[in-house]
Amino acid sequence: MSLSPLTKTLAALLISASTLMGTSYNVDLSHSSVSFKVRHMMVSNVKGHFNDFSGTYKLENGVLTSLSGTVALESVDTGIEKRDKHLRNEDFFNVEKNPEMTFEMTRKRGNSVEGKLTLNGVTKTIKLDADVSGEIKDPWGNQRSGMSLEGKISRSDYGLTWNKMMEAGGVVVGDEIKLMIELEGIAE
Repeated sequence: MSLSPLTKTLAALLISASTLMGTSYNVDLSHSSVSFKVRHMMVSNVKGHFNDFSGTYKLENGVLTSLSGTVALESVDTGIEKRDKHLRNEDFFNVEKNPEMTFEMTRKRGNSVEGKLTLNGVTKTIKLDADVSGEIKDPWGNQRSGMSLEGKISRSDYGLTWNKMMEAGGVVVGDEIKLMIELEGIAE
């Protein structure tokens, strides 16, 4: 059966329109990470990550046009259970009252993403450096893409102010938190 010229033209227009609308991706949890590091006792860094998070994003011709995500704060993991319990209580995340941290992109400029980060009931605009890796077909026929995001926040901006002074001066926990996010998505 041969397609008419009109049918071929309509099919081409539909394919072009879908490309212009972009591709939506769901974050693949098994190939992504949301992690952080913070100064400890002014001399070293403590690293941690979250085991439970989700997100979606959209690429149009390889350009990031939307990004949103949610992190379950209960899933914090620094490798030390006693420290993780402390991070979950009211001194830090207060997960009973504020179980999630969310991010919603508001704009992209060059290699930077700006958006609203909500943590501990406080919403602030933050900026993240973004490196979008592109789009590919995996060996199973799925369309995938990836990106890296990095930035810094001040934990005191979100009311996370617990600390202890050290005898020699300085504090136990630094105020600046470095965020490191690696995302791999599968097209919807």
